[in-house]
Amino acid sequence: MSTLTTSAGVAAGLIAFAVQQGADRAALMDRADLVPEDLQDHDQRLPLATYMALMRAAQDLCDDPALALHFGEAVDLAEISIVGLIMNASATMGDAFAQMQRFGRLTLETEGLSDGPRFALSVRDGQLWMVDTRADPNTFPELTEGAFARLVCGPRRFLPEPHVLEVCFTHPAPAWRAEHDRIFQCPVTFSSPWNAMRLDPRIATWPVALQPRYVFGVLIQRADDLLRELEDQKTVRGRVEAVLLPLLHTGEVSAEAVARALGFSRQTLFRKLKAEGVTYKQVLDALRHRMALRYLSGAKASVNETAYLVGFSEPAAFSRAFKRWTGRSPRHART
Repeated sequence: MSTLTTSAGVAAGLIAFAVQQGADRAALMDRADLVPEDLQDHDQRLPLATYMALMRAAQDLCDDPALALHFGEAVDLAEISIVGLIMNASATMGDAFAQMQRFGRLTLETEGLSDGPRFALSVRDGQLWMVDTRADPNTFPELTEGAFARLVCGPRRFLPEPHVLEVCFTHPAPAWRAEHDRIFQCPVTFSSPWNAMRLDPRIATWPVALQPRYVFGVLIQRADDLLRELEDQKTVRGRVEAVLLPLLHTGEVSAEAVARALGFSRQTLFRKLKAEGVTYKQVLDALRHRMALRYLSGAKASVNETAYLVGFSEPAAFSRAFKRWTGRSPRHART
């Protein structure tokens, strides 16, 4: 399975919000193993695990276990993702939902119960529900709480009347359940069989159009390009890198071990990588290069520590490799 990701814009938005609530930016970045370069391009992809670590750190540093809920309430999706901009430029709420289904992965990827979009519409007993189909949601309910809060509070700013009439969560009621009542302003059920929101049946026709139609077309073009880039990353190379990342520091990075972890033979792995125009050695070398730059940036690790973290037993061998990659010494890069 490919590594799940989120956009850097979502992470940057969470950091900015947490800092407003009193968290120290440097501490947040450090605890999530982020460097400033990770957040320069808001369309860049970050591992979902990094975002989850960032959320945990923000909750701790802000002393607010309901931070995901408050983040969703306060920060509109259009402030952190192109998907929100597209939804705001849609003609109606029905159109906005269709665009969220189409491009939602650009904001945040999750593992679903099916291969379809994360959010689906369902009619049950004559009532219209928006269902979050995320698999195993109770392992990190913050993703559900934050998404639902944002989907309620964002449209509430311009719709003439409430569009969400009831909210259901699969996780048990937390200590801060009063915040759910305040934010959602409708009945909220916990320990439910599903994560879902009951919608006003008229919602699909309610107008949005917060941006000109021209803007909608420009944004759709950009989002299509980003979606193609995201699909391109779901390659064998990407899967190899996901296996290698936690193994680099051990030095146990043989092609045989990686192929076994992916369910391939060594020959099959080499053949699949060749079809993508790269060799196993090139993938490993490029990953070491990229991670070395990350560790050295901002003096997050010493040269010797970086050599160990990317799998070199001798600092001298690491220095030679680094000079081959960049044309300069690792000590120069660190400063």
